[in-house]
Amino acid sequence: MSARGDFYSRLVAWLKILLPLAALGILSTLFLLSRNIDPATTIPFTTIDLRERARDERVTAPEFAGATENGDLILFRSTSAWPDPENPSRGLADTLSARITLASGAVITFTAQEGIVDQRDDRAELIGDVVVTSSTGYSVTTDHLISGMRSVHAETPGPVAGDGPTGRFTAGRMVLTTDENGENARLLFTDGIKLVYDPPDTKE
Repeated sequence: MSARGDFYSRLVAWLKILLPLAALGILSTLFLLSRNIDPATTIPFTTIDLRERARDERVTAPEFAGATENGDLILFRSTSAWPDPENPSRGLADTLSARITLASGAVITFTAQEGIVDQRDDRAELIGDVVVTSSTGYSVTTDHLISGMRSVHAETPGPVAGDGPTGRFTAGRMVLTTDENGENARLLFTDGIKLVYDPPDTKE
């Protein structure tokens, strides 16, 4: 009876060790099986994450300043800018604006809701509620303006509307350019100009 009792006691002791270990093994196997994920299903999420990270590479209040050979000063700025994920050489910008201070003292400003900046091609596109103002009294609105970044040149692909010293007007296109010497800047309106003349008030 003593031998059988000893055997039974040892068996119970071993079972107390082996059964918990077996249970842990089964649980770990179930855990590993539940973590078996198809790698292909993770690709879209990884792509989205990379795109979001690219958008997060924002620069706050960036500026680009330069000067022409004739001494005209050009300044571009925006509230924020980030790389174009489709074209790394370009930058996208919120609330893009520009200020051109001519050597003659006249000032021309551009503002828009957003923009595309490409310094390599000397090109900036202002898009959405574009407003062009000049110190000579002109104010022009349009949807899209393409401007140089190192030269005094800008043009609109589409129609414009505005007002100035002569009255209210509309035109199919506007061009900001300089003469052959690059000295005198001019706002040219073409492609069907309509002008409503507002004579100045006269006092007796």
